[in-house]
Amino acid sequence: MCTSLTYENSRGDHFLARTMDFAFELDGRPMFMPRRRTVKGDAGDFTTTYGFVGAGRNLGHETFVDGVNEKGLGVAALYFPGNTAYVDQAAADKLGLAPHDFTAWALGNAGSVAELGELVKTIQLVNVPVGLLQVVTPLHFIVSDTTGATAVLEATSQDLHLIDNPVGVMTNSPEFGWHLQNLSSYGTLTAEKRPLNQYLGYTLKTQGPGTGALGLPGDYTSPSRFIRTVFAKHFSQRPADKPGTLNLLQHLLDSVTIPKGVKLKSDGTSDYTQYRGYMSLDDRTYYMEPYDNQELQELALTDELLENCDEPTEFPLKHEVHVHSLN
Repeated sequence: MCTSLTYENSRGDHFLARTMDFAFELDGRPMFMPRRRTVKGDAGDFTTTYGFVGAGRNLGHETFVDGVNEKGLGVAALYFPGNTAYVDQAAADKLGLAPHDFTAWALGNAGSVAELGELVKTIQLVNVPVGLLQVVTPLHFIVSDTTGATAVLEATSQDLHLIDNPVGVMTNSPEFGWHLQNLSSYGTLTAEKRPLNQYLGYTLKTQGPGTGALGLPGDYTSPSRFIRTVFAKHFSQRPADKPGTLNLLQHLLDSVTIPKGVKLKSDGTSDYTQYRGYMSLDDRTYYMEPYDNQELQELALTDELLENCDEPTEFPLKHEVHVHSLN
């Protein structure tokens, strides 16, 4: 289970950030994908037009769960259990893609949200398992670009289309439209202190600032994380530069980051935030923050990479806790 959000700072720079919450150790790491790379996908082959960077693994072929490409398109895949309607075989006039191959295909071939909206009409997502898990992964996707356009793709039928995302937040099941409707139940929340009434002549003692957020859900379910993220994103002070925005995004994700052991599955394993990923769409840069080291680790999509590197390349992460000594 995961949480994602987009953000635009006061300078007009655009970002996409996400938590990767899962029990099975995915061991994702920063990875570069070159232009004109043919991927031997699990349901169909495809070739990239654009290069990109993101969180990936070579699992028999290059597989990505999020990233940003050279055109400034960002994509992130999130778990979507109980809602997907994949096909068993793609139609003759469609490209069949395994769900876990969609992110790499989209980043490799779409230059914007609008362009992706047209391209998804040419594909279908197929019931093919991912080798690492030996299950068909139920996924939906959030996409955003440097115009600020943000959309969601949910394969709830055989015909795929993008859904406009007006709040720039996505979590997991239920469907995205349900989350927007549920948001109405929390529409009176505010960052300001609420005035207190008198009851039966008794003047109530104040509880101090924060009363405007009374009722904000604090659990780790998908609906609660959605509400909490929309609230924090809406009321947070808008930074003016990239360092300040990355710092704010870390703080925004703090409220939905899951420590090991506090969210147990029925088999006793623990869902937890294995990493947090941050995509600077205008700068075409990916930042990864693993569970055991909260220092941002940067992979920029440089001209040198695009022009001189023609092989997918994984970059090792530093996992030790980072401490800056002052004496």
